[in-house]
Amino acid sequence: MEQQTVTPELRQWIVGRVAAGDAPDTVMQAMLGSGWDAEVARAAWADVQASQLDARQPLGGRGPRAGAAPLPELDLLPQATRVLAVDREVDVLVTLQHPRIVVLGGLLSHDECDELVRLARQRLSRSETVQLDTGASEVNTARTSEGMFFERGENAVCARVEARLAALLDWPVERGEGLQVLRYGVGAEYKPHYDYFDTSQPGTPAILRRGGQRVGTVVMYLNTPERGGATTFPDAGLAVSPVKGNAVFFNYDRPHPATGTLHGGAPVLQGEKWVATKWLRQGRFE
Repeated sequence: MEQQTVTPELRQWIVGRVAAGDAPDTVMQAMLGSGWDAEVARAAWADVQASQLDARQPLGGRGPRAGAAPLPELDLLPQATRVLAVDREVDVLVTLQHPRIVVLGGLLSHDECDELVRLARQRLSRSETVQLDTGASEVNTARTSEGMFFERGENAVCARVEARLAALLDWPVERGEGLQVLRYGVGAEYKPHYDYFDTSQPGTPAILRRGGQRVGTVVMYLNTPERGGATTFPDAGLAVSPVKGNAVFFNYDRPHPATGTLHGGAPVLQGEKWVATKWLRQGRFE
């Protein structure tokens, strides 16, 4: 049996639960219910108390918190219109600070888009979402696409895109999940949601063991639908049109709606939409 240790992700989960108002007994029972050893759970609780973190600091307000951990981010000069990402110059089309959203033009070549679609097409199945009460995956009516996951660095085009994103966002390749490719047919959508893992759910500690929280997302458009399919950000009043080769990046410094990163995939009205998504984690993703 694998020996358990107190991890930074478990500490952060405890802080999040206390900040949400949970009693110590409730937090402890959630840890035990997720499979954590009682001694490790008690040690983690003691570590959080000893750290003198102000876990009850209000989470309201926009923008990154003072002293927050580093996040994936583009190093942009003021009013920059282009940025170099290892082997490719990428256009900076839209930037928002709070929430942090950057729309990028030409992140992928058309050939790279076509190759990802070709490789993914034969492996598609109904898309699933994470079941936060257990940590498993399940089909959800809010997500009506087909999808598949590549392993990190599984083939040449994945490795090239991952290296490009690592340089662009100053975030190591190993601190990211493998690319997920999704296909949306006419009428398919993904209702507004957050990409971070909800710390109030009992299955979250088990999910966090694989690499910590998600802290950033890159959605890359592999084709241009004939109509519909925008990526929407309701809190920002922004809709990003899906254009082949373009992408939208956003980050979030805590698992809380105050990040303003609620987003969704609007229904495809004509044609189909293909996207590749890269989720970035706090630590090494296993």
